[in-house]
Amino acid sequence: MYIREKIEEQIKEIMANALNKSVEEGVLSIETMPDLFLEMPREKEHGEYSTNVAMQLPRQTKKSPRFIAETLVGYMETEGSYIDAIEIAGPGFINFKLKKTWQYSALKDIAVLKENYGRSDKNKGKTFNMEFISANPTGPMHMGNARGGAIGDILAAVAGWTGYEVTREFYINDAGNQIVKFGDSLDVRYRQLLGETVDFPKDGYQGDDITEHMKDFIGLKGDQYLTLESDARKKILVEYALEKNLTQIKKDLETYGIYYDVWFSEQSLYDSGAIESTLELLKKGGYAFEEDGAVWFKATSFGSDKDDVLIRANGIPTYFMADIAYHMDKFLNRKFDRCINVWGADHHGHVARLKGALTAVGVNAGQFDVVIMQLVRLLRNGEVARMSKRQGKAIALTDLIDEVGVDATRFFFNLRSPDSHFDFDLDLAIEESSDNPVFYVQYAHARICSIIRQMEEEVDKTVPLDYTRLTEKEEFHLLETLSLFPNEILIAEERLDPSRITRYTIELASAFHSFYNACHVRIEDPILMKARVALIEGTQQVIQNSLGILGVSAPERM
Repeated sequence: MYIREKIEEQIKEIMANALNKSVEEGVLSIETMPDLFLEMPREKEHGEYSTNVAMQLPRQTKKSPRFIAETLVGYMETEGSYIDAIEIAGPGFINFKLKKTWQYSALKDIAVLKENYGRSDKNKGKTFNMEFISANPTGPMHMGNARGGAIGDILAAVAGWTGYEVTREFYINDAGNQIVKFGDSLDVRYRQLLGETVDFPKDGYQGDDITEHMKDFIGLKGDQYLTLESDARKKILVEYALEKNLTQIKKDLETYGIYYDVWFSEQSLYDSGAIESTLELLKKGGYAFEEDGAVWFKATSFGSDKDDVLIRANGIPTYFMADIAYHMDKFLNRKFDRCINVWGADHHGHVARLKGALTAVGVNAGQFDVVIMQLVRLLRNGEVARMSKRQGKAIALTDLIDEVGVDATRFFFNLRSPDSHFDFDLDLAIEESSDNPVFYVQYAHARICSIIRQMEEEVDKTVPLDYTRLTEKEEFHLLETLSLFPNEILIAEERLDPSRITRYTIELASAFHSFYNACHVRIEDPILMKARVALIEGTQQVIQNSLGILGVSAPERM
């Protein structure tokens, strides 16, 4: 248990004891004990923790919040605790100020746990499925996938740090209308390249990659499939191009630092009979009905304003039908304890109806969540950037990585919470200055490594390591920031917000730079020097750990 967990547990126990004693002695009349919540005040002068428990009790006690707060504080026994002082603020907030010595415990934990500092067993024994990107394999990876890739991969890492057994999964949309359109596009381009005069589909895929695939295919196979029946030829062309595309997608994602455990084929749901069995389950439960030749899901039974088509009148299942079968497979067949998807903002309306359908087939929809991701604008010189070398209107993921590098790409895409719009400044991402947040953090790490190398022979190993010699406000601020890391991981996982780790890493780098500017490490006092070296070694380790979660390198020299 980390120091902040110990402190929070201790304060809550003190609060609970005070509540119980006030009730036992008849000062307060409480029928239902309130939940005890602690928060960290924004203003440091208010202490390290605060509670609004007194605000929750006026209705029960028939007393004012201020009276309740004063009563509870009077019953709080803090001897031998981390608490230095308790103050009441405003109408009844109770603020807890801690003894300074608690902050040294974080440094001790880091020294012992090293690369594991920040990990917890909160979700040990549970399984976690992180499905993200899941782009149509009908073309190369593009900018629309880049942010989702960073968000999903970092959320998966965060989940792993909280104890989950994590599976990263890519859902391959290799069935349905988009594959039909893909096959039509390949077929026409194949025939055109072999001399036939045939019009290209109006809604077909017109990227250069379609032409290149068919040129390569003709180079390998010639015109031997030209006389083949159309559907059979399209099937062959699609299989060839999909394999090429998936190989390139995997390569691009690995360049981006993303490695999947499972590549799940949508087509496998059809081949295995999962679509049919899921449909039968919905019918059996009374949640599917036929109308106008189509089969519908009773979405209105789960709060939707309209029902949704599962099987079209032409007999072809909708994407929604496949999605139900796919998520049912995750929960009922593969038995994941928690499943998270990263979707674009245009899928927002799909969340509630899918949760309703999962409930209909017996899944606890509370175990399923969707991170809705807003779009990002790429800017260069203050204007929207046009970067693509190959994809026409689409900006390729590889173009972005070529431009600013993997580190900046992943870091910048997580500067804001997933549901926030933001502008990705390409000029700033490659700027070597403190204005560039990823450079700022990496430079802090490299600077610490440099100091440690230079002072390796100067630290007197015979003197004791005394953390209590760290007494400057910048030292305490850095210690306090280091202590926050385990909490930030837990909160990021609970709120599905990986940007908390990015922001924390920037705050830690800032705390280090402030310390470095105010406190010399190379000094004549050998005991204080040793303590300060230990402090920056702990900082170096936590920056490395946090950058590791982000999938960003921690350079030792810059």
